[in-house]
Amino acid sequence: MTRSAKVVGVVGPCTAGKSTLIKGLKQHGYDVRHIAQEHSYVPDMWQRLTNPDLLIFLDVSHPVSRTRRRLDWDAEDWQEQQRRLSHARQHADLYLDTDPLEREAVLAQVLAFLETRGGNGESLP
Repeated sequence: MTRSAKVVGVVGPCTAGKSTLIKGLKQHGYDVRHIAQEHSYVPDMWQRLTNPDLLIFLDVSHPVSRTRRRLDWDAEDWQEQQRRLSHARQHADLYLDTDPLEREAVLAQVLAFLETRGGNGESLP
């Protein structure tokens, strides 16, 4: 059973923690979608594909991204992902820099945010 009638979209550069967050949110009953905006040349592809009710933007710096996963990319590749994500970043309901955070802290902060938005999909009193 879905906890929220709202669709939650998650975007960000590679290694920001999107997959881990999505798994955690689904375990808590949220209808959450991974939006691979970082791979699209169309700035508003996140809206065209999913158009979520709430958009979560997870960010990671280039140096930290390289410690999280072995990627064959350089700073220019990371910058290109940031450029492709700029429209989504500007429209995000929550922006979270994951550099200093453990996985559990990212999930906890996003869950707390979603609760302020009426976590069960209904309006807050």
